[in-house]
Amino acid sequence: MIRALPALLIVGGVVYDLVSPPRFTAVPLLAAAPLVAAPLCTARATVLTGFFAVVTVIALHARDGSLGEVQSPTETLTVLTVSALALLINRMVRRSGERLASARVIAETAQRAVLPRPAARIGGLRIAARYEAAQADAFIGGDLFAVQDTPYGVRLVVGDVRGKGMGAVGAVAVVIGAFREAAEQESSLEGVAQRLERALAREGARRLGLDDFEGFTTAVLAEIPRGRPVVRVVDRGHPAPLLLGADGDVRVLAPAEPALPLGMADLGSWPDRSFEVPFPPGATLLLYTDGLSEARDARGDFYDPVDRLAGRSFTGPEALLDALVADVRRHTGGGTTDDLALLAVGRPEERRPGLRPPSPVAVERPH
Repeated sequence: MIRALPALLIVGGVVYDLVSPPRFTAVPLLAAAPLVAAPLCTARATVLTGFFAVVTVIALHARDGSLGEVQSPTETLTVLTVSALALLINRMVRRSGERLASARVIAETAQRAVLPRPAARIGGLRIAARYEAAQADAFIGGDLFAVQDTPYGVRLVVGDVRGKGMGAVGAVAVVIGAFREAAEQESSLEGVAQRLERALAREGARRLGLDDFEGFTTAVLAEIPRGRPVVRVVDRGHPAPLLLGADGDVRVLAPAEPALPLGMADLGSWPDRSFEVPFPPGATLLLYTDGLSEARDARGDFYDPVDRLAGRSFTGPEALLDALVADVRRHTGGGTTDDLALLAVGRPEERRPGLRPPSPVAVERPH
């Protein structure tokens, strides 16, 4: 319907000229037609709109018998000039659109390279991840997640880098790269956290400090060992993960003692301490960034994932994230002020061995 607006303006201009007194002119409507077509239509359609607008002006003056008057060439030249400007605007819009499409492709490629989506099943667990950028047409920022199947079990990290822009993206690449290497080599989750700390410190020194490198990163690391229904957690100043039971119970996995984020060792240090909680079959572990817990509605109320998820059950991690993202959008009215990263890990319920069907018994029929 909106693409028909240029034609409607020309038709409206004709009707206006026919019903209005001779001293009134329809030139404003006719000149507006190519300008409206410029951002909405192709170059060919814009040229045709301008052509018909100019022809319409000439035809209206011919009908009134005013072609020889000064007003006729002035109004015709006005519409012709506006049509030429509309064609120029159309070309600029097309070039901007091509650049934007190219930027989208580059951003998507960067996201796949720096922040690849994990497989749906890793180490016998069901995995789902989601990244929702707050800025339109932005695909990656300072939030991160990664999952790794290691000799010590399935290890995962969710984090949030201070700041925005390419500096934050660079820090994301450093953290994820260090995590993938440390997760394979370190025998403890505490050792993985320390490796991330050292990686950020090295990169910050190489880039001459925090002004050039976003070295402040909140993160939560988790480890799900094989053969044991538990999960170990190390929290470095990040929102606490949630453990959703099959019965709808929601448990906040908060550490006993708070810890500083990664990259802040200069302000103080103490040994990382992991804590362990049961992770029974049918339960789902949810890790998220503060884009979830700090999402606000029109009244300024924060989104409370514990309250929103309590008493609910989901068919799997993917269904959980779909419902969560939709609920956040309803809460905020469709947009958020911060990026949002979500990672859900589900432990499938144990299958109970079924009873074998009875063997068929041969029945001898009487002759």
